Amino acid sequence: MEDTDFRRGTKTATFKEVNIVCKFEGLTVEDKRAFVEHLTYGEKGGGQEVLFINWTAQNTDQTFKGRRYRRVEVHSGNSGDGPSIAPEARELLRATYLRPLRDAEESLLAGRGSRLAQVLRQSNLVREGRDAWDDSKGLKAQELSVLGIGNLINDLLENHKGVKAARGEIDKHLSQLAILGDSLTSTVKVGGATASPDARLTELLEKLDLRLDACGKPGLGSDNVLFMACELLLLAKEDVGSRLLLIEEPEAHLHPQRQLRVMKFLQELAEKDKGSIQIIVTTHSPNLASAIKLGNLVMMHKGRAFSMAEGQTELDSSDYHFLERFLDVTKANLFFARGVMIVEGDAENILLPTLAKLLGRDFTEHGVSTVNVGGVGMRRYARIFQRKDLQNGGVLAVPVACVTDMDVMPNCAPAITGKIKEGEAWPDSGKRRWLAKRDLSNGNALAEYREGKAAKANGQFVRTFVSDEWTLEYDLALGPKDENGGFPAGLAEDVFVAASLADKDAAISEKKKTVADVEQEAQTRFAALTAAAAKKEGCSKEEVLASRIYAEFAKGGVSKPIAAQYLAGRLQAEKGEGKLEPQDLRKRLPRYILDAIDYVTRPIQATVREVPARNE
Repeated sequence: MEDTDFRRGTKTATFKEVNIVCKFEGLTVEDKRAFVEHLTYGEKGGGQEVLFINWTAQNTDQTFKGRRYRRVEVHSGNSGDGPSIAPEARELLRATYLRPLRDAEESLLAGRGSRLAQVLRQSNLVREGRDAWDDSKGLKAQELSVLGIGNLINDLLENHKGVKAARGEIDKHLSQLAILGDSLTSTVKVGGATASPDARLTELLEKLDLRLDACGKPGLGSDNVLFMACELLLLAKEDVGSRLLLIEEPEAHLHPQRQLRVMKFLQELAEKDKGSIQIIVTTHSPNLASAIKLGNLVMMHKGRAFSMAEGQTELDSSDYHFLERFLDVTKANLFFARGVMIVEGDAENILLPTLAKLLGRDFTEHGVSTVNVGGVGMRRYARIFQRKDLQNGGVLAVPVACVTDMDVMPNCAPAITGKIKEGEAWPDSGKRRWLAKRDLSNGNALAEYREGKAAKANGQFVRTFVSDEWTLEYDLALGPKDENGGFPAGLAEDVFVAASLADKDAAISEKKKTVADVEQEAQTRFAALTAAAAKKEGCSKEEVLASRIYAEFAKGGVSKPIAAQYLAGRLQAEKGEGKLEPQDLRKRLPRYILDAIDYVTRPIQATVREVPARNE
């Protein structure tokens, strides 16, 4: 223990005590026999015999031989009030720990106390065979144990003709140097040959290196895999005590594809014989997080552990099956984020981080991950962050914003976007796959529809932000509604120019057109659209204009992601030229976009049971 182990947060805040409590369940008969006086029964044990281990380190003010004395105690019992754990019993709880950024190659080299020797000592195979060497019996080398091979080598060395000849010469000199009556003769023995069999076996095994049989020098990743294989062999040979493997940041020095292979193997190993071996991995790698079954994950947040196992979250069984299929490495970023923005498509995935940066709320600086669910399963991803038992487990205080479209178009849009012909009667609502405001004109139907969409994923620190009017592109073009119900400012021209650039993207890539030429043509067309816009079928001029801009995506098949890319670039250029300041942009963006960005980037102070209000 070091001084830093008693600090948390600031460097000056120190604690007198560190306490770690471990609970062991599912004990075997052998486990219960070994820890019989330490078991907890009854209610505290949940109706079964369990083992609590309380490890406590106290940072005292006393010194011993110039060093600060720290008292470490290990007791059993739920509150640490049980008897102390004897050293022999502690050995049964020992775990195998693989450090991050370890020097795997050095660990596998020959030498005193080598890790390879420790592993091989646990194998019965190195002890099989005869230990005694007797040439008269015609024994073969294959019949010898490792110790027997050592005895054979000792015998060969001691009886080598050169050694025997040298010993004879030494004896001649001894006879000349001896006092009359003395009988002095020499003997040659291999060093350590008279030690105990166990010590001699260890010495022999410590002469072995373990290396990869490959051409050239393998990378650190290969050495780490070799080291891990060695440790797994040792763990597999242990037939008593805890078989617990702790691996810290296995992604260190491992190629991404090898990371996935290692994680798959470890997961299969743990599931092969449940209860026989436990593997705990800590990682900061989305690559590894995506490879681990969701139910096996535990998120650490603000000093608390949040299990993703079934029954701990608001996810149901079908959610787990869905997420294990689609929770890839790009989405697994959400497990490491301080805030999460869940979006339905590529356009939002491109635009929202850009808009946040232009507003001075850079997602990267705020630790926010954007998760693109592709229009499927937004609620499932959101429920990862919603806890089942708030009273005992606490709330997972990670702000999660789900951004979704309202998908209710203005009444003028069906004809403008080609859903129906101008002046044509609307099909019955049950025979079409789109909605307009007049379909929800009775009473509070529109507001209730919005609330219903928001409520699907709302709860705890998850909030759903529904588009103000229709879709992202339409709302960006239209802009926010003012206190008079009008739309005085939006990004109509920028969205239209971006759509035009996306439409001509292939020609621009082939250098048949320039960006400047397309922009000029688009601005001319936009001016004509603006001049021609007029109130229509319950829509304002701004709504008609925004509908005509959105028609570029609906009728022409313009790519929304490509347009979003051009729009992001256009806004960034305006910012660089000093034409777009954060306060100006805030006045032109839809309210729901601003609210979502603000929500995931603002500091959240929450108690374990605090739950934010639902989104209005």
